[in-house]
Formats: sequence, C-alpha cells, structure tokens
Amino acid sequence: MALVTRHGLRHWAALPATLALLGGWAAATAQVAPAPKPADAAGATVPSIAATIAAMPKNLPRAVGPGLDESIAAARAAVRYCDGKGAKISALVTDAAGQPIVLLSGDGAGFRSQLIARTKAHIAVRYGMPSGDVEQRSHRDARLAAEAAADPEIGVLRGGGFPIMRGGKLIGAVAVSGATLTGPVGLDEECAQVALKML
Repeated sequence: MALVTRHGLRHWAALPATLALLGGWAAATAQVAPAPKPADAAGATVPSIAATIAAMPKNLPRAVGPGLDESIAAARAAVRYCDGKGAKISALVTDAAGQPIVLLSGDGAGFRSQLIARTKAHIAVRYGMPSGDVEQRSHRDARLAAEAAADPEIGVLRGGGFPIMRGGKLIGAVAVSGATLTGPVGLDEECAQVALKML
C-alpha cells in the first residue's frame, strides 16, 4: 500500500507534461519529427515540477485541512471497506486547496485511480459540493461542463469526491477512485462516504 502524506507529498501537476513529452519522443523516433511542446487543455505550456517549486515561497504552509492522523485513519477505512467489496481503490484526503494530505493506494489499485481521485477532490473543492452532483448538474449547464473541461485539474466530471465541511466552512475534500472498475456504479461514492464520516 502506497502512502503519501504532507511530509512526503507527491505532486502530479507535471504528469501531463511528462506524458506529452513521451508521446512526442515516440513520434520523433518513428517519423524523425520534433516532439510537440507539452500543453494543458487550454493550450498553455504546463510548468515542470522544478519550475513550480522555484516559483513558490520556501516557507509556504499548506492550506487548512483535517489533521494528519485522522486523514490517515479515514483513508485507510475507505480502502478497507472497498477491499471488502472486492474493489481495489485509491483514497485521497486533501486540504482546503485540494492538495493531498494523505493518499492511500490499496494493493492492486491502478495508478490511474490515484490521478482520478485528485480530479474528484478538485471538483469538490472548487464547487463546494459532491463531485457527482456537479457531474449531474453539468448535463443541464453547458457553461459548467465547458468550465470543468477547461480546468487542467479536472477535465472530466466524475462522482466519488466530497467536500469536508466544519463549522460551515470547507476545510478539504475526500475522494475515492477505482471501485467502479469491478463494482457497481456508485461504489466510489459509497467508499468515500466511509472516510467522510470520520472527518
């Protein structure tokens, strides 16, 4: 089981750039053509991890969010619950900015589920409601659908992410991904709610 905490945070912001560069390299090898520049959905160059770090203040703390210990316990509970249902998942707890506090990727869970969980958490943080509700609303709201599609942290709207509220304020999000690969539609939400009840 892989564990990412705020003391050892993995940052996925540069993944689109990496994938685009690899795709360009393969094309160049086959066709002797230059690799395309990595770009996000809006067409702007995606900054590397190094560039992102260089642009940040060195003492910038993470945003308000659930405590580390309770976040670990909640994510672990979601993974165990889904495992009992025969589903291999990744469970994510974030701070109020949508940045990971804890990411647990269960044994057998796909790497893709880690990335999708991040998009679900960003949906919950950005819109302050369950990501599944945003997905349903997008069917009636073309502007919302376009807005989410253009957001490089979201792209595709999916259920499985929930805002964490305390005292009427959003302090983070919990998200689960991977359950619907082997389980019924809605299992991501069911597993995420196990974690949410602990936060």
